[in-house]
Amino acid sequence: MLDRNLLMKCGRTARRMILRSMTAGALAALMLGTAASADVKTADNGNTRVITLVGDTDGGEEQDKEESLGLLSFFGNKDSSDTKDSDGTKDSDGTTCRSYLTGELVPVSIGRVRPIALMIENDKDAVSWQSGTSNASIIYEARVEGGITRLEALFEDYKDVEMIMPIRSCRPQFVYYSREFKAFYGHYGQVIYAVQLLQMPESYDMAGLPYGESGQSYTLNDASSAYSRDHSGVTGVYTNYEKLQRLIDSFGWDTSYPEDYDGHYQFAEDGKEVYLKDGKDALVVIPGFVSNHARFDYDEDTGLYLRSEFGDPQMDRLNGKQLAFKNILIQIGPSVMLDDHYLFTDPVNEGKAGKGWYITNGRAEPITWKKENWKKTDPILDTVTSIYYQFDIRDCDFNITRYYDSMGREITLNQGKTFVEIVREEDASKLVISDDPDIDTYAIDGM
Repeated sequence: MLDRNLLMKCGRTARRMILRSMTAGALAALMLGTAASADVKTADNGNTRVITLVGDTDGGEEQDKEESLGLLSFFGNKDSSDTKDSDGTKDSDGTTCRSYLTGELVPVSIGRVRPIALMIENDKDAVSWQSGTSNASIIYEARVEGGITRLEALFEDYKDVEMIMPIRSCRPQFVYYSREFKAFYGHYGQVIYAVQLLQMPESYDMAGLPYGESGQSYTLNDASSAYSRDHSGVTGVYTNYEKLQRLIDSFGWDTSYPEDYDGHYQFAEDGKEVYLKDGKDALVVIPGFVSNHARFDYDEDTGLYLRSEFGDPQMDRLNGKQLAFKNILIQIGPSVMLDDHYLFTDPVNEGKAGKGWYITNGRAEPITWKKENWKKTDPILDTVTSIYYQFDIRDCDFNITRYYDSMGREITLNQGKTFVEIVREEDASKLVISDDPDIDTYAIDGM
């Protein structure tokens, strides 16, 4: 009999193929595992197998229950398209594929090459210098020190972008986000608490300042030649495809995704849209950062959310485009002060489920997020110690973060760009999702 734990270690594509080849009875037995006291009903509904658990199970661990629910997301209709291969990632002639970042059809030369994740300065002085950002497929925003936020932008199609700037320094949580996408990771500077993470070969670190400063002694991958200065000050450092690619080649890194990687998100099929009919209206989204008063306004004509901060549209200086996104993910998690200055928002949460929201097409629904297959019993590779806190590093910490609806099913994103807001639990009360397009962003200051 197939072992469920072994199955869950497989990639999603492999799981789909295995599960669809099984009988309904075998699927039921697999889902139940040791929960022998539960009753089961199975039914065939066209191409979809439905399994209903009736009555109480043995209680199991929470993780076992969620893994069983998670299996349901793989029993969907088989893809009937003539233009996709068995895993739905490439068309028949092999020249295009589904982007792992947007779900859109792109050339294989773009969609099967590891992306680059770059740290972008986001304080008030930096916004007018932000360049190339409209080419990012995914952007993360998280609060760092002093209440300010920093961005991490993931690019896969940026060959013709003249410059991406302003490149700024690393904070530890952003290394985790980059590694979930198997990305190369670029930054100009770093806090000491990120060094152990950056020194791991799997982080594919590209450090603009590769040596310790102010008495700190360490060495990182020297990627200083990948960065140039447009003007003085912290907003002046930029990079581009040519500079980054030259360094990647010199390091001898494999630019292809690992063979067992099958993507971070699951996306809607071509010609289909996700509408959150059970959610609530979301014409305005305010993630709750009082430092920049970030805001998204829904544009019904384009079906996109337009991003603003500091009271103005957030623009790409190179092309004059306002940043716009099809999907917004709100990921609420715990945070701690590492010392008197640096804030750390925990991206792992010890494998426990956290709360959040999925927002698209003018609607929002509550979700949960959780690291896939995280186990506390996995070996500890290293430990980061600060004045006030310490955290262990395990391989499973870098597993993909999955997002689930209220029924425990992995959510499906609409094709297009995604903005991920990392919100501290302490700031969740300032998060606003409103049906009023005229709501004042500054109202969060009094919350």
